[in-house]
Amino acid sequence: MNNRMLAGALACGVVLAGALPALAHHSFAMFDQRKIMTLEGTVTEFQWTNPHAFIEIAVPASGGRTQEWSIELNSPNNLKRQGWSRTALRNGERVSLRMSPLRNGEHGGLFLDLKKADGTVLDSGLPKNGQPVNVPQL
Repeated sequence: MNNRMLAGALACGVVLAGALPALAHHSFAMFDQRKIMTLEGTVTEFQWTNPHAFIEIAVPASGGRTQEWSIELNSPNNLKRQGWSRTALRNGERVSLRMSPLRNGEHGGLFLDLKKADGTVLDSGLPKNGQPVNVPQL
């Protein structure tokens, strides 16, 4: 193998190694998509950020306390195509939110849909039948 071929093979290896984190990022394995939970609470923050938007929600718990939940959504680009905007949710809004919880039991999940107090429904576009999302393997 000459130096030119070796350099080309090395360059390809570097490019492929750099792509691995991007492939790993799109895993939904941390969410139990066979379960659907409904949270009733108040939006404390709506993060319109890349690579994923987030809804932070305060959910009433026993003893007058609240539990903070962090719900992961799709990217702002994809959400915009579904009719969302950066002002779709405001702090203090009451919502009923459905999500697939984290497998580890922490207060977080994968967003499915929500209903605002005025009846507006915001959707994720993900399946809501308790079946895992099929992510194509590259």
